[in-house]
Amino acid sequence: MSDFSLDDLVALIAARDAADADTSYTKSLLIGGPARAAKKMGEEAVEVVIAAIEGDRQALIGESADLLYHFLVLLQTRKVPLAEVLAELKRRTAQSGHSEKASRKA
Repeated sequence: MSDFSLDDLVALIAARDAADADTSYTKSLLIGGPARAAKKMGEEAVEVVIAAIEGDRQALIGESADLLYHFLVLLQTRKVPLAEVLAELKRRTAQSGHSEKASRKA
């Protein structure tokens, strides 16, 4: 099991916010704002789906890593802490998935 966590990646992305865009891909995404980050996240999501459908395990791992990274960059552009997303997931797991989904329609 890796000792690298999503919290580590969040901290790295936050640190790169102070970097120079010429040397940091992360900083260039952050400068592009939510629209650029969301577009990149969408591209990675499609690549995850393709890898999953094709049954390519290594591609699925790599594309999933890209998706998680771009998701966290997107959160950073909107100053949404990962902890808030995790708290929402925790809240939702307190009930069945069907009940939770039904409650969103109301």
